[in-house]
Amino acid sequence: MTARRTLARVAIVLAAAVGLPAAAQTPPSPAEAARYAGLHTAAWQGDAARIAQLLAGGADPNSRDGHGRTPLHVAAFAKRRDALRALTKGGADLGALENDRYDAVTIAAVADDEATLALLLELGASAKLITSRYDGTALIAAAHLGHDGVVRQLIKAGAPLDHVNNLHWTALIESIVLGQGGPRHVATVQALVGAGANTQLADREGRTPLALARSRVYEPMLQILLQAGAR
Repeated sequence: MTARRTLARVAIVLAAAVGLPAAAQTPPSPAEAARYAGLHTAAWQGDAARIAQLLAGGADPNSRDGHGRTPLHVAAFAKRRDALRALTKGGADLGALENDRYDAVTIAAVADDEATLALLLELGASAKLITSRYDGTALIAAAHLGHDGVVRQLIKAGAPLDHVNNLHWTALIESIVLGQGGPRHVATVQALVGAGANTQLADREGRTPLALARSRVYEPMLQILLQAGAR
């Protein structure tokens, strides 16, 4: 493993230990929001009528702020669902990635925002994009955090169950190694295994989900994995 990857793994594990998401997203700060104009301001404030007016006047629905966020990203961070509808109707790119390589779906997934996620998927956003500096997916991010409702939505939307990120972790592995074995992470494991996630895919050191759960004495996860035939 390279030094860069070792440092990345350490950063993720430390973040998990204090309850922070990996490769933490960067929502607009109050100072940034105060400097916004046009569509970014309307998206942040959830002003769908103003968004429609600006778009009718030729505003670019995919303009970027200093962090590469489009108005759609801003609306997702702010949980402004009417704004998301107006922006999508006006041609916003539902798959746009900001500078940290997050799309709106992953933003909603990390925020445990099931309502916004459901709307984005209804509007046509994809649950299959490769996102974040770790070449992950919204499903991996949600599994890491134990957002079991989000995980179930993403599975239903066709998210890739067995995508392996550049740390060599799948959603199933992350739900074990970056969780604390609590009820929502157990429910996440159950959802992934029940949907057919591959229980034999191992991490870079050759440890399977079963071995990882056993090493952490996560008994409920162990039982789910054993019942699924994991080895």
